[in-house]
Amino acid sequence: MPKSVARLVVPKVPAVPGASRRQQYSASTKRALVDVAEELFTEHGYASTSLDAIVAGARVTKGALYHHFSGKQALFEAVFERVEADASKTINSSLQGKKDPWLKAQAGLRAFLGVVQEPRYRRIVIQEGPSVLGYERYREQEERSTFATVVDIVRSVLSAGSWALDEGMVQTFARIFFGALSSAGESVATAEDAEEAADRVEAAIGFIIAGFQSMADAGVQPEWVAD
Repeated sequence: MPKSVARLVVPKVPAVPGASRRQQYSASTKRALVDVAEELFTEHGYASTSLDAIVAGARVTKGALYHHFSGKQALFEAVFERVEADASKTINSSLQGKKDPWLKAQAGLRAFLGVVQEPRYRRIVIQEGPSVLGYERYREQEERSTFATVVDIVRSVLSAGSWALDEGMVQTFARIFFGALSSAGESVATAEDAEEAADRVEAAIGFIIAGFQSMADAGVQPEWVAD
């Protein structure tokens, strides 16, 4: 067990007005379980992490774990959701203040490529997520956290041209780019040299973005533009 886990104590959470001490302790216990599970899942993987190791690291009983989670898979899902939520916050923060759609797209791409190189994201989301959650649940969780951001970026890029796009076409482009980013993220996360792989992905998607920019600047009207 990692020393950082062995030393872990149940963290304090900010006092919530109206919440009893029991409720606050319950929230602290749940947070400790997720913290420890995240570290152990990241270092050892899902299959090699036992519930005994998690409760020992969180310094709680197994009964306390089952009070909050139905089992190891439910606990993994809570960890997965937090890692994805943190990734979404990081990417959205990179977009703040970006008015130029091309700079916005590039900033979001770089932030995403940075996220997929983080050890916890690589292990929990990319490597373990699909097998532990199942493909459908995995995609549902992934879309819940990042698809809206992709739609926002795609809408900005497509709005840069004098193109009268209907919402269906915007959603279609967003789906295509979302799928491309998911595949690109997996290729980076599983590469022997993640940094080199990220550079290639940034260059490839950057080339596509540059193509849209050239079309917008030239006033090109593609056939798929709505009348």
